[in-house]
Amino acid sequence: MRAGINIFSEIGRLQRVLLHRPGKEIEALTPDTMERLLFDDVPFLKVSQEEHDRFAEVLRQNGTEVIYYEEETAKALKDRAVRERFADEMISLSMVESEAVKDAIKSYLLALDAKKMVNAVIQGIKRDELGSLKSDSLSELAVTDYPFVMDPMPNLYFTRDPGACIGKGISIHCMHTPARRREALLLKYMYEYDEDFAGKDSHKWYDIYDEHSIEGGDVLVLSKEIVAVGYSERTTIAGIESFAKNLLSSGEFKKVIVFDIPKCRAFMHLDTVFTMVDYDKFTIHPEIEGPLSVYETTVDRNGELRFESLKDSLDKVLAKELGLPAVKLIRCGGGDVIAAQREQWNDGSNTLCIAPGRVITYERNYVTNELLYKNGIEVLTIPSAELSRGRGGPRCMSCPVNREDLGRS
Repeated sequence: MRAGINIFSEIGRLQRVLLHRPGKEIEALTPDTMERLLFDDVPFLKVSQEEHDRFAEVLRQNGTEVIYYEEETAKALKDRAVRERFADEMISLSMVESEAVKDAIKSYLLALDAKKMVNAVIQGIKRDELGSLKSDSLSELAVTDYPFVMDPMPNLYFTRDPGACIGKGISIHCMHTPARRREALLLKYMYEYDEDFAGKDSHKWYDIYDEHSIEGGDVLVLSKEIVAVGYSERTTIAGIESFAKNLLSSGEFKKVIVFDIPKCRAFMHLDTVFTMVDYDKFTIHPEIEGPLSVYETTVDRNGELRFESLKDSLDKVLAKELGLPAVKLIRCGGGDVIAAQREQWNDGSNTLCIAPGRVITYERNYVTNELLYKNGIEVLTIPSAELSRGRGGPRCMSCPVNREDLGRS
């Protein structure tokens, strides 16, 4: 086991990673609930699990320890008093208005052991599981045709977003949408009460209850001195400023580089259009290069943030910031506009680097995969007929907890 949190790059050998294997929460998706639960399609659970198991297998074959959300959160809930607090917070974040329903949910959850409790909140709690309920509010009467009193978490297999391990600490995120907000609570309890997950000397850079939204797909650790953050559809400027001040004031990193990307679902997070695959190589979706603005954030001696607009082309900005003579941008789909758009939709730029120059990608993005190979990148592919329906790739599906520091043999 690689103890504690240690993430000082995007490309260091991946030693420990947090995943969530898709479960019954996926089967809560219907044409009527997809929009509410942020999906564009209904995945087939059996095949989703087979594909995800293959993802975990590839990670293990390459020396990565795989840990899972349910198991680590269950470890955090060994004490009954902690389970009670967890139930109260989970119900509060579920925006249940009826006091009778709140009481019934809490009683239901506390009757379960820790692992079953975690599975229940992930898979969602149906009205009929609580038995006979007295409607004590107008809101409860108005939604009795909806089967869930606590929504499932079908997006949880994208473990990148609820939080990000950065340096020796963790950022636990205030998620942009109500559908995903509760996911970060699992990570909060894991961080605070699971001794196997984070060491006692770890820091917290952001909290689930902070005011402004930020999501992990927008956070990239470019080097031991620089963290990149995307200003995106789901990460706000105010959230970035708060995060940057917390991180930089600690002295653990020197700069936060902000990428202003288009605010639309196709470019949901920074890592859907831009990832690091080697010391001097990056994947990028070509459609963001034109409108992309980049800003450098630092702190002065008084702990106040300072901002500077970086005017050069992206490749030159990256080379300068990373102290390299040059960097290579590998464009998703190559020069073919149709291939770029098609493979971008299936996360062709969303690579998970597991060692310098070695990445995991979806096999369906064959044009981009071939370009990576031609640029000296070792490409390990996984199937994704069902996983890709959630609009996220291998990086989205992983929360690295520990990477080997660059420069070590």
